Amino acid sequence: MPPPITATMVMDENSITKDWTSFSDISPNMARAVIAAEDSKFCTHDGFDAEAIQEAIKRNAQGGRIRGGSTISQQVAKNAFLWQGGGYFRKSLEAYFTFLIETIWSKKRIMEVYLNIAETGIGTYGVQAGAQRYFNKDAKDLTRIEAARIAAALPLPKKRAVNGASGFTARYGNTIAARINVVKRDKLDGCIYQ
Repeated sequence: MPPPITATMVMDENSITKDWTSFSDISPNMARAVIAAEDSKFCTHDGFDAEAIQEAIKRNAQGGRIRGGSTISQQVAKNAFLWQGGGYFRKSLEAYFTFLIETIWSKKRIMEVYLNIAETGIGTYGVQAGAQRYFNKDAKDLTRIEAARIAAALPLPKKRAVNGASGFTARYGNTIAARINVVKRDKLDGCIYQ
């Protein structure tokens, strides 16, 4: 059953657009793009990527822009059940919910929920709403480049443009598009596509 609404959507100051879409109606390019961009170990970890967390801690200790080490599973736990922001209390709840969803849900279900509740733009939630907004098409028809552009905007969807992307977002989108082929070739998506 689709989550009807999330805390992030409720707290969004903009009117929201969302459209739940079953996993089978989303282009494989989109799932592969988020694996390439956010969590290349999605199919092999148990919800936590200790190496990525350690690397984020090390980078953040050096100063500069804060970098996260969250997996897709952790992002689903946060986006589906909690609120945005940091703090040890929220992070501990996130860990608890991550453990639960990794125990109860399949990786395919985790990806389906992620692709449906992730903010893809100002007031826009889920890749179907994003595909409609940016490319005037359904999520099942997203090309490799289009999926990569949406994935490039996911970390900062209110600040990164999907259409008319330039600078870092355009370069990052191109990198993700190239990595989609690697995800498919190396079967980094093997837990969701057999």
